[in-house]
Amino acid sequence: MISPEATAEAVRKLRKAGCVFAEDEAQALQEAAVDDLALAALVDRRATGEPVEQVVGWANFCGVRVHLAPGVFVPRVRSELLVETAAAQPATTVVDLCCGSGALGLALRHRRPEITLHAADLDPRAVACARRNLGGNVHRGDLFEALPPELRGRIDLLLANVPYVATAHIPFLPAEARVHEPHTALDGGDDGLQIFRRVAKEAKHWLSPRGLLISEITEAQTTPAIEITTRHGLTPTVVTDDDLDARAILARFL
Repeated sequence: MISPEATAEAVRKLRKAGCVFAEDEAQALQEAAVDDLALAALVDRRATGEPVEQVVGWANFCGVRVHLAPGVFVPRVRSELLVETAAAQPATTVVDLCCGSGALGLALRHRRPEITLHAADLDPRAVACARRNLGGNVHRGDLFEALPPELRGRIDLLLANVPYVATAHIPFLPAEARVHEPHTALDGGDDGLQIFRRVAKEAKHWLSPRGLLISEITEAQTTPAIEITTRHGLTPTVVTDDDLDARAILARFL
């Protein structure tokens, strides 16, 4: 049982720490705590900048609850564009590459339960988290090296929400991301497209005929991302959502 005094103190501490939605966050922390002492410990973690989703152990994303753990990338609202776009595609075999917690794959499977889903990530913490969210078919390794060889040439839909922050921009990210999320989940190299280049180069060997690659990009990355996919034998289009402030490149293997 959480006392009213502990709840009020939680809101006060969160406000002092600069949390804009202190009341909402205090409510979420309260739901995750078993007593006043537990609540105070969770509030202290949040007040030092740890993402509230990592503190409570879950995030709401695209209508599903995603299990999270400390040090695992927190799914962003803007990535809902990837899920909505993917859900509209005819696909049987789907891969969530650079899956993190597996949030994209989980949300897509919620909409399309008939798909066969595989997911992969390099970070062992992310893989453990994704296995809890997705169950089987979660693989650990570097991009396509993680995938079972039998998927080669059979992937209808490749969701690849790769790291795309330019290295020079990482120091300017909010502390929640910069300090509490893995660097490898953020850093996309000099122009933010280093990992995307690797994915685009290998994608045609793994996609089925008319298979589709979907990846999140920034507005500034649009032209180079189009050039990269075209160079590697894929036909690109770009979709945007102003409400989500989101942009994705769709590249089909024709």
